[in-house]
Amino acid sequence: MTAAFAGPEAFAGEDDPLLIVIGTGKQAFREYLLSSIASRYRVHLLCGAEPGWARGYLAGWTVLDMDDTIDASQMCAAAREVAAKQTVHGVLSWDEARILQSATVAEALGLPGGDPDMVMRCRDKYLTRGALDQDGVPQPRSVLVADLSQAAAIAGQFGYPVVLKPRAMGGSLGVVRADSPLELAAKFEFARDCEVPGSWRYDEGVLVEEYVAGPEISVDSAVHRGEVLPMFVARKEIGYPPYFEEVGHVVDAADPLLKDPELASIMRAAHEALGFTDGITHAEYKLTPDGPKVIEVNARLGGDLIPYLGLLGSGIDPGLAAAAVACGQRPVLTSYRSEVTGIRFFYAPEDDTTIEAIRFEAAALPPETDLAVTLVGPGDVMSPPPKGTMSGRVAFATVRAGTVPACQAALDAAGAALVIETAAGAAASS
Repeated sequence: MTAAFAGPEAFAGEDDPLLIVIGTGKQAFREYLLSSIASRYRVHLLCGAEPGWARGYLAGWTVLDMDDTIDASQMCAAAREVAAKQTVHGVLSWDEARILQSATVAEALGLPGGDPDMVMRCRDKYLTRGALDQDGVPQPRSVLVADLSQAAAIAGQFGYPVVLKPRAMGGSLGVVRADSPLELAAKFEFARDCEVPGSWRYDEGVLVEEYVAGPEISVDSAVHRGEVLPMFVARKEIGYPPYFEEVGHVVDAADPLLKDPELASIMRAAHEALGFTDGITHAEYKLTPDGPKVIEVNARLGGDLIPYLGLLGSGIDPGLAAAAVACGQRPVLTSYRSEVTGIRFFYAPEDDTTIEAIRFEAAALPPETDLAVTLVGPGDVMSPPPKGTMSGRVAFATVRAGTVPACQAALDAAGAALVIETAAGAAASS
C-alpha cells in the first residue's frame, strides 16, 4: 500500500473563502491537509517551484524564491497582489521554516494570526522558556549557553542527567541526553551543529535543560481568540537513546488526557504566557511525577502524520480546523468515531546502508494496517540515528485498532512485514 488521497469530495466554489497557504511539505505527509481544505476553501499557494501533486487542490499559485527563510517581503508582495484582485480570508503554513513568514504575511494583510512576535516566542525555544518562566508555567529548568564550558557549569548546577537542545529546531532534531561530564563533552557539538534547511543560526544556540522523567505526549490544538481547543493527544514513542528520535506515535480518540483538568490548566497557562491567541499549536509535555511540564510549544500542526492519525481515529478534521482559525472562525471539532491509531517509522539497520530493495510483504501485514509506505528506493544510502536523525527513515506504517495494545501489536507486525534488502542480505526492520 502507498499513501494516496483521491482529492476532496467536492471542490470549493467561487464564493468560498480564499486561503493563502505557504509551502506544502512532502506529499506522503501533508496531502491529506490540502485535500480537506480544498473541499471548503479556495487555496492560493505560495511555493518555490511549479506545483506538482498539489496542483489539483489549488485555485491558483505564485512561484517565489523560497530559499530566503527569514525575509518575508517577497511573500508579502505576492500576497498583496492576490488580495488586490480578490478578498483573502486567511494565511496558513504548517512548515516550521515558514510559520514566521506566514504570520508576517497575515500581519501585512490584517488577518488573524498576524503576530510575528507571538510565533517567534514559539519558534525560538529560548524565548519560549523565558515567557513560560515569567508566568510560572511548569517546565524544566533551562539555560542558554554559548560553549561547552558554560554548558558544563550549568549541568553541574542542575545535576546529571541533562538535556541539550538546539534553540531553533523541531521534531527532537539535535536533542540529546548527557548523563555525565564526559557525555556532555561528546554530545555538545551534536546539539550545537544540528542544521536543516530553513533553520536559523545563533551565536548562543544551545539550551542546557534539566532532565525530567516521565512519558512524553503531544497535543494538537486549535486556538481561537485565546481559547485553546485540544483536538488530539499523541503518546510519543522514543528510540535510539541517548537521542530522542521520534520513532512512532499512538493516538487514542478517547484518551482521558483530553479531559484532564490539570493538563488543561497548564495548556491554557502556556498559551497565555506565550500570548498565543489565534492559530494552531503542537505542544509537547512530559507527564512527570510532579504533574505535566511543558517541553515546547510549536506554532503549527504536528508532523509525523499525527494530525492524520487524529482524523482517522476521531473524525476531527485538522486541515479544516487550521483553515478556520486562520480565517478568524471558531472551528467545528466534532468527534464522530473513537478508534486508536498509530504510526511507526523504520530505519536502516546500520550506518551507510545501501538499499538494494525495500518492500512490505503484503501477506504479512496485519489487518489493522491503514498505510504501509516506503520512503527510499534502490541505490539510496541510509543511516539510523544519530547520523540519520529523522532523515534516516526508510518506511512507515499506520494502523487503526480498537485498543492501545492492539494498535501497538499491529505496529509491531507491520514492522515485521518490512523487508530491506542490502548488499549484506535481506533484513526485517523493527
